[in-house]
Amino acid sequence: MGRFELCLLSSTTMSDTQTTPATLRTLTDEFLAIESQIKLGGGEKAIARQHAKSRLTARERLDLLVDGDTHFQELGLWAGYEMYKEAGGAPGAGVVVGIGTVAGKKHMIIANDATVKAGAFFPMTCKKIIRAQTMAHMANLPLLYLVDSAGVYLPMQEDVFPDTDDFGRIFRNNAKISADGIPQIAAIMGFCVAGGGYLPVMCDTLLMTEGSGLYLAGQALVKAAIGQDVTDEELGGATMHAQIAGTIDFHEPTDEACLQRLRSLVSKYPDANCEEISDTNIQSFRDGNDIYDIFTDEPGKQYDVKDIIACIVDSRAVPNAEGHKTLEADFDEYKATYGESLVCGYANIGGMPAGIVANQCKLSTRQMPGGKAGPSKSTNMPKVIYDDSADKASRFIMDCNQRKIPIVFLHDTTGFMVGRDSEQGGIIRSGAKLVNAMSNCVVPKLVVITGGSFGAGNYAMCGRAFDQFIAFAWPGSKCAVMGAGSATGVLAMIEERSRARKGEEIDAETHKVILDAVRDSYNEQQDIRHGAARGWVDRIIEPHKTREELIEALRTANQGWDYSPSFKMGVLQV
Repeated sequence: MGRFELCLLSSTTMSDTQTTPATLRTLTDEFLAIESQIKLGGGEKAIARQHAKSRLTARERLDLLVDGDTHFQELGLWAGYEMYKEAGGAPGAGVVVGIGTVAGKKHMIIANDATVKAGAFFPMTCKKIIRAQTMAHMANLPLLYLVDSAGVYLPMQEDVFPDTDDFGRIFRNNAKISADGIPQIAAIMGFCVAGGGYLPVMCDTLLMTEGSGLYLAGQALVKAAIGQDVTDEELGGATMHAQIAGTIDFHEPTDEACLQRLRSLVSKYPDANCEEISDTNIQSFRDGNDIYDIFTDEPGKQYDVKDIIACIVDSRAVPNAEGHKTLEADFDEYKATYGESLVCGYANIGGMPAGIVANQCKLSTRQMPGGKAGPSKSTNMPKVIYDDSADKASRFIMDCNQRKIPIVFLHDTTGFMVGRDSEQGGIIRSGAKLVNAMSNCVVPKLVVITGGSFGAGNYAMCGRAFDQFIAFAWPGSKCAVMGAGSATGVLAMIEERSRARKGEEIDAETHKVILDAVRDSYNEQQDIRHGAARGWVDRIIEPHKTREELIEALRTANQGWDYSPSFKMGVLQV
């Protein structure tokens, strides 16, 4: 290149540099104007239709979800731009994606835009979501999915459904991301149909609002396929999934309540960057001394273990309908209306996140699947572990390991349910699943025996053989293979048969003597002092100081616990 050409090039470059600012500003303004239109999604009428269903738009949901004083870094806004004109267009590819701060932590957020073809998946929708998942996987970013989608856009199914960068890849990514320990939470706030139903169910935690739907086939397809007349609620409503199928973990009345719950759940992930995460200034919702009025071990009397939990966990302020703040227990109950004989949930104790697994000590109700007559109900006995409860607790324990938060087990159980119906329902299989999940925990396991801890119930609730970090017990609690009432009868029968074989006559008086002697011996053995003397518990504590004892134990565990081993499960009998 000659000197003249160099001079000419230099001159041109300088001229361009002088005119660029004005041109760039104009272009920027043009781009911003187009972006404003894209952000309207399906337009004002579609937004009005969404509001008519008492649902928020994707961007309104994001406004409530993301911390108010932070920046939502949107990604892929231009995806699908001027594409799919024959279908009326798909602004933003019908999905809003970006990185946002929720409860002080960065997340990848993926929100279906139901104003664009009811949130249906176009080819670019899949690519946009897959790209977001890939980025999150690279950076170990937790993912939040706000689901509101009619599934695949059927006229383009051949470009959405089958290939390696299409619909199925999203679910494959869900599984891989989960296996690598990256948290994923999904909130269904609309419809989630057909194959799209796998995305939320493959996440760690699943929320669903009243009026939403989650099913593989809608009413029309079910009618055409098998001739069955059925309602949306029976097929896949939030109540059905919460009480009967047990698919969802949190059933929320509205979008606003769902997003508030989602923020609460996110706040209960541990903060790896904070050396001292406990807060001694936070108080429990109920006074610890209330435990003495709540708890009872008298035969025939019951209590609600959630009242005990309220004496242990932190309190939190939440807005009521009038906008005022009210206090409640900082406890997000997991699958609250499913498997009710075990209460599970995420809590903060002294500002530190923890999972809680507790035996329910009052009668509870179970919704059974129903045929043409509809679902039926059965009653669960207090302190007994049923198959659905064991399944729920297994799944919850897995999620606590995924979150890397300690688990507190509150024991007051007579053991697993027995009898024909329970055996046919798979109680052994479900119990084995619970023991498997609990045994393979890589997070700290803290135990408090409040009442009874009997038989296989002791095992499932993290007995001494299952790597407890620390075990507390209340005065008067008991630990044995079975309760004194059942054991006394069995042991007395064995003693009487042994004597009878030796020719000894067992009259009524002898029977009473044997029964009393066996009962006294067994009562002595199940007394918690007997267990403490033999090293089965670490510390007998004052019940009203349970919260303080747990705070100290959590501090100790959090100081140097090795969370590096990956959580692995063996073969499960599912």
